[in-house]
Amino acid sequence: SAQIADLQQKLLDADNGDRAKQRWDSIATILEAKCALKYLLGELVSSKVQESKLQSSLAQSQASCSDVQKMLMEERNHTAELEAEFQNQILVQEQQHQEKVNHSSWILE
Repeated sequence: SAQIADLQQKLLDADNGDRAKQRWDSIATILEAKCALKYLLGELVSSKVQESKLQSSLAQSQASCSDVQKMLMEERNHTAELEAEFQNQILVQEQQHQEKVNHSSWILE
C-alpha cells in the first residue's frame, strides 16, 4: 500500500507539472498574458525578498564566523603564552634543583 501511495503521488506530481506546462502553452489572449505576467512578477518579487533574507542571513553567519575565528585565535595565543610560562617555570625548577644537588654534593665533600 505504501508503494501504491507513492506511485499515486508521483502520478499526481507529473500531472500537475503537465497541467502547468499546458497552461503556459495555451495562453491565447492578452488578458491571459497579463494574468501570467502578473503571476510571474509576483513570483519574482517573492524570490527577490527571499534572496534578500538569505543574503542577510549569510552576512550574519559570516560575521559570526569571523567572531568565532577571532576568539579561537585569541585562545590559541593565550594557550601559547601559558605554555611558554609553564616551560619557563619548568626550566627554573630544574635549575633550582640542579643548584640544590650541586650544593648538597659540595657540602658532602
